[in-house]
Amino acid sequence: FADLVLETWDLQCERNGREHRTAEMGCQQLVVRRGQPFTITLHFSGRSYEEGVDKLAFNVETGPCPIETSGTRSHFAVTDFPEELGWSAVIQQQDEGSLSVSLCSPTNARVGRYSLTLETSTGYQGTSYHIGDFILLFNAWHPEDTVFLRDEDERREYVLSQQGLIYQGSRDYITSTPWNFGQFEDDILSICLNLLDTNPKFLRPQTQDCPRRNDPVYIGRVVSAMVNCNDEDRGVLAGRWDNDYKDGTSPMAWIGSVDILKRWKNFGCQPVKYGQCWVFAAVACTVMRCLGIPSRVVTNYNSAHDTNGNLIIDRYLNETGEEDRRSRDMIWNFHCWVESWMARPDLAPGYDGWQVLDPTPQEKSEGVFCCGPAPVKAIREGDLQLKYDIPFIFAEVNADVVYWVVQGDGTQKKSTHSSVVGKNISTKSVGRDSREDITHTYKYPDGSEKEREVFAKAEHETRSLREEDEGLHLKIKLSEGANNGCDFDVFAVINNSTDTERVCRLMLCARTASYNGTVGPQCGMKDLLNVTLEPWAEKRVPLRILYENYGENLTQDNLIKVVALLTEYQTGNVIVAIRDVYIQNPEIKIRILGEPMQKRKLVAEISLVNPLAAPLNNCVFVVEGTGLTDGQQVKELEEPVEPQAVAKFRLDFVPSQAGLRKLMVDFESDKLTGVKGYRNVIIAPQPN
Repeated sequence: FADLVLETWDLQCERNGREHRTAEMGCQQLVVRRGQPFTITLHFSGRSYEEGVDKLAFNVETGPCPIETSGTRSHFAVTDFPEELGWSAVIQQQDEGSLSVSLCSPTNARVGRYSLTLETSTGYQGTSYHIGDFILLFNAWHPEDTVFLRDEDERREYVLSQQGLIYQGSRDYITSTPWNFGQFEDDILSICLNLLDTNPKFLRPQTQDCPRRNDPVYIGRVVSAMVNCNDEDRGVLAGRWDNDYKDGTSPMAWIGSVDILKRWKNFGCQPVKYGQCWVFAAVACTVMRCLGIPSRVVTNYNSAHDTNGNLIIDRYLNETGEEDRRSRDMIWNFHCWVESWMARPDLAPGYDGWQVLDPTPQEKSEGVFCCGPAPVKAIREGDLQLKYDIPFIFAEVNADVVYWVVQGDGTQKKSTHSSVVGKNISTKSVGRDSREDITHTYKYPDGSEKEREVFAKAEHETRSLREEDEGLHLKIKLSEGANNGCDFDVFAVINNSTDTERVCRLMLCARTASYNGTVGPQCGMKDLLNVTLEPWAEKRVPLRILYENYGENLTQDNLIKVVALLTEYQTGNVIVAIRDVYIQNPEIKIRILGEPMQKRKLVAEISLVNPLAAPLNNCVFVVEGTGLTDGQQVKELEEPVEPQAVAKFRLDFVPSQAGLRKLMVDFESDKLTGVKGYRNVIIAPQPN
């Protein structure tokens, strides 16, 4: 027999991409999921493959020093039936001169870029052919993969969906902002693999990194560290919270991860400026979904940052309600992290499922700024000793806040206060644009027997032991929505639920604020020295907050923190109430003109009314949407937009993909920033 000569081959990128749900990554490269067969076709010249005469074998290799013992290299012969444990190759069908072979990786294979080589031998003669590279991802569809997720709708949302909503605002006024995750857009997969290769664990000599890339726990920990740049590790994003973003992009301006990841790559892995928690979380979510690990962005309202680990957040106020800076402990209005779905074979049974990963740089874990994966079940059960970083996250959702009022003579008075940490923990619903509340997965109901058990295990006092009800109650209410550019009222509502008259001093103070709890200058103030409350009476005291006082100092978070202090003269007791008022931006209106169809031109009319009493200068619209626009479209308006006038423009675009898509818009100007809007568009498939 003459030698068997391989002439051409076909990796069948399109067909394999469809079957492995990676088609949206394009047909330029073969991308497959582990544990699932994929087919390639070999074309021989001269003569066909003869079973029993010709031997065929494949080599797959990944990483800088592939070796069989660490699972980064495998040599396997073509056989009649699939191998159970390792890699396998099985002949599917043979035509004149061509051979279809089905290859399959084990479900615990390392993910990443592989090179594939074919070895043919006839008698003693052998030839080796480099067939090409392919990329292997985690497989949430395979029951034996550690990231297996049972429900198809959830797999679609948490692995395949390239767009979503992230919850922001405040606990009393939850807002959602659209986000373009774009994990299948051009180049994103290679950037995510590059991110794994840039991580310091990979760069150490005699690398131990690639052999561990079969483990989503390890990958999650690496991603959580690499999305921030705090360890001089060439991470993706630099964080900044001081409202001064002139030398970069404001964290509020981003509408997707693609732009951020591409900038990181194009600038030679220099950190992109700037991120805050939802930006870190969204970029990590993109990377994890891209690699095939089911992931979602989660928002925790009234999130505690407990620096000393005592589960108590001490805040100090002076008698005018001003924060006294003597504690590093903070309460963030909201804080975002990622949950990723995976098994935890490294822990005792019972901790599989959603795991918290928090890429925002807050505290070090094993010497590096990363956090997690922490099983949500361990957080709920108070199992603080399990890996990784559970005490920190437990505090974020369970710590107590104690407000101390520092009096004129320097003495401190502990106040009663009902604000509770870890509220309305939120994520986007599966398949819908509504909010799903997942607080119950993190904690048992307030005051329940189970909560007491968990707190005892975590050495955390329960709330019921602490507060004696004095019969005076204080709340801050908002009349109607607070719109940017307008004046509005807040009310202190005081209830006396006793049968004796109470005489108090009420101090009301409003300040502009950032979402991480820091406050700016005062923008409203009232001090009533003589508030008399009849038995069983209620009193409403208004405070008018004027745009002329808050407009200049409003941060890009659009928050005003209102603090009320009620001091009872007879007992000296102080009650504190705090409310974060979210100042609403104007709505961006999006009209779609034309019939939405793949590969056919559409027009979007995008507009917004200037609600302020001053013109808006340097107005810019940024539009993007996976499968709709070709990357980011930026439109700078030439003229200022006068008060009450409309800023608008028309965008032509040609949708490249069918299905439900989101067109997302961000608006920036000198006085109005980070305004977001989106529109769902259903694109019909191109007729054949």
